[in-house]
Amino acid sequence: MRDASQRKFDCVLVWKIDRLGRSVLHFNQQLAALSSYGVRFISTSQSLDTDQSNPTSRLLLQILASVAEFEREMIRERTLAGLRLAKANGKHVGRPRRVFRRDDVVELREAGHSWRSIAAKLGIPVMTALDAYRSYCTETVASNGTAQRGKTRRKPGGE
Repeated sequence: MRDASQRKFDCVLVWKIDRLGRSVLHFNQQLAALSSYGVRFISTSQSLDTDQSNPTSRLLLQILASVAEFEREMIRERTLAGLRLAKANGKHVGRPRRVFRRDDVVELREAGHSWRSIAAKLGIPVMTALDAYRSYCTETVASNGTAQRGKTRRKPGGE
């Protein structure tokens, strides 16, 4: 919108109108802002153009924006219903839980193992091992009262 207000372009081209706004209100606000800047809005798949000589396109834009918002809400409702049903049936929803000992990560790392080898030995992703190491060290240092802003401090002399 900042570029549109500075008249850096004269047209916004999208595949479908639901790419510009997710609700009718938001879409209308965006469309009004573009119009006030003298920028045309064109939707290629629906053959719609907000050119001043085509009032029918504006009517169709409003109708299609309402349909797009309705469709989005229906998808959201079905998704939430599916998640509730899965939970009710005892299925795990979301990322899989990783059960491992964080102190094993610290011991392996301090023994000189690479992050990849630690992850392979514990059967976890590399970033999970790294995050566990960071959080374990931060908690340990923070309990000593020597950490600043969640960062770990090494002892002088490489100890």
